[in-house]
Amino acid sequence: MDTHSRSFIKALSWRATGTVDTMIISLVITGSVKLAAAIGGTEVVTKSLLFYLHERAWLKIPYGMHKKPAASSATEADLNPVKKS
Repeated sequence: MDTHSRSFIKALSWRATGTVDTMIISLVITGSVKLAAAIGGTEVVTKSLLFYLHERAWLKIPYGMHKKPAASSATEADLNPVKKS
């Protein structure tokens, strides 16, 4: 399971990629660097938070997750495999 900090860092790295994309598209559409930067700055904050919440919510959904095998109790024979005569 991911820690909260790992989910947060993943969210930031993904949003950095997405924000560059958004800013380029905004620049092409608007022709304004200032407006593209404003759109990108707003988008990075809102979508980072949404991604983080989405990741944490999915950790509560068991669909597609592997269950950890149950820990077995170690017996004396398991701990000391040398046979005594």
